[in-house]
Amino acid sequence: MDNQKFANHIACTVLCAAALGWPAFAQQQPIYKAPTAADWAALSKLPDFSGVWERGGGGGRGAAAAPAGGRGNAPARGAAPGAGARGRGGPSLTPKYEALRAAAASAPQPEDNATANCLPPGMPGIMGQPYPMEFLLTPGKVTIVIEAYTQVRHIYTDGRSLPEDPDPKFFGTSIGRWEGDTLVAETVGFNDHVQHARGVPHGDKMKIVERFHLTDPDTMSIETTISDPDVLTMPFTTTASLRRHRNWTISEYVCEENNRNSVDPSGKAGIDVTLPGTNKK
Repeated sequence: MDNQKFANHIACTVLCAAALGWPAFAQQQPIYKAPTAADWAALSKLPDFSGVWERGGGGGRGAAAAPAGGRGNAPARGAAPGAGARGRGGPSLTPKYEALRAAAASAPQPEDNATANCLPPGMPGIMGQPYPMEFLLTPGKVTIVIEAYTQVRHIYTDGRSLPEDPDPKFFGTSIGRWEGDTLVAETVGFNDHVQHARGVPHGDKMKIVERFHLTDPDTMSIETTISDPDVLTMPFTTTASLRRHRNWTISEYVCEENNRNSVDPSGKAGIDVTLPGTNKK
């Protein structure tokens, strides 16, 4: 391809991307800058989040009084850590979405669900899994390695802003900043697997704000606030505590290894209970 044809090809690609509403390349992928010695030195002044942490208990606060009538349901995949049944500290839904929640609560639980298909919980549910997680601090980024489902979160602290048109993801896009000794992370852009409760989708304006803070050398407090003006009557806040284990390492977690679950052509779920090493008949 000669230079003129190549230039025309690039111009056509850019114009097509603009017509289809695709994000600009520079906006989609910020330019990586190699950290300097000063950047590495600055890390030593930040709180020590390194190592493997185990989640403890938590609870919700800040929720309005729950609507009367009906029964609550357990938190859905992707629901806030600590969020529970209506009237017991769960998020307060607008009438439209409360009706959706009630309908889902009275319907049978589908057998072929996300968990059976090894799909991870979305945000902030992945942070509430009963598995360890490891925090890695590097210049411009905090990386959280989560043992559950072998998932990884990136919180960018390099000064970039939240994307205006984020790519929908299980964990969204997280942008962080340091306020003294507290890491504040704002997350937007969630896919359809993220729900407030079973049958209750999130709105396009949902945002999650997390505040990570050490309360003692081996205890971390995480305050999580979910705001979603289209679905929630008010922001919902939960708090949780993590304990550091200095002699732990993250284990391998492969959800599909030795998977004994199956779904037949009619959609009926089944499980193979044959003991390992036993010949099947």
